[in-house]
Amino acid sequence: MVCIALILALVVVVLGAYVRLSDAGLGCPDWPGCYGNMTRWPATKAEVERANRAFPQRPVVASKAIKEMVHRYFAGSLGLLILALAVTAVRARRRPQQPVALPLALLFLVIFQALLGMWTVTLQLKPVIVMGHLVGGFATLSLLWWLFLSGSTWANRSRINALTRYRTFAFVGTIILICQIALGGWTSANYAAAACPDFPTCQSQWWPHMNFSEAFVLWRGLGLNYEFGVLDNPARMAVHVTHRLGALVTAVYLVALSSILFFKTRGRAVRTTSVAVLVLTLLQILIGISNVILGFPLALAAAHTAAAALLLLSMLTLDFVLVRAAEPTAQEVSRAAAMYTETKDVFS
Repeated sequence: MVCIALILALVVVVLGAYVRLSDAGLGCPDWPGCYGNMTRWPATKAEVERANRAFPQRPVVASKAIKEMVHRYFAGSLGLLILALAVTAVRARRRPQQPVALPLALLFLVIFQALLGMWTVTLQLKPVIVMGHLVGGFATLSLLWWLFLSGSTWANRSRINALTRYRTFAFVGTIILICQIALGGWTSANYAAAACPDFPTCQSQWWPHMNFSEAFVLWRGLGLNYEFGVLDNPARMAVHVTHRLGALVTAVYLVALSSILFFKTRGRAVRTTSVAVLVLTLLQILIGISNVILGFPLALAAAHTAAAALLLLSMLTLDFVLVRAAEPTAQEVSRAAAMYTETKDVFS
């Protein structure tokens, strides 16, 4: 069940990016239904006419409504699956090594995600909500991946105990990556991806005139329609350039970290994960540059989100392996208990 939920979460994240990038975030102007219909989008001529009368400010665009509702179907299915995981975990809580806190955290997170999905529509694509919805999707995917890893026996701890000192560096790398993902969400939510149509320069300049004071205002009040963005071009360039600089910092850190770990260990788990981090980091850089050069084709832009998700899962795997390396093995626990018993007998 966890594997199915994990695959579905990845699909939902990529679908959400596809909906956003194809300007279909308001394909259904209401929530949870679509033009008043709880199960599907307006399909017949009579339904379209009725929907247009009910929502004159947002005439039906069938292609956008379909994309939005398909995304909702997948997200709803994921929510039900996570609910089933939480119920199963609570019912089996007395079993040894049965995780309960993580499935419950996932359930609360997916409920909050549903609220963010609603606010995305009702607040008309407010960037901070759109970015939060994206980060929430990545968080859901990450918790499911951690739950999956917790039940696996892939990590061979006995061969990587010497690398526990790198745990902090791996955690920092994960935080940097999460910040970069959030910054990518902010770039997309403010329609700033195309603000710099050239690379490596921006508008043919290394440092064009940019408006950073307006670029990162999180809250602009209520009642604004943020579809297609409200920032002027200097502010959008500031968002875009900041995302590029963040990508540079993230790439340098992750490439250095994965390279060091690969050459410092013979442990299969760490070396394999390090290679995955390195390859996905380089792939993400290539996709990002290609998006700019090719004019942000929809499929490639969605692939940028998919690669970010896979890179985050790789970093979480590295964190998991290094955390497990610090945990005592069963043999170490038994040895410590035996030593304690012997010491106690000597002094008694």
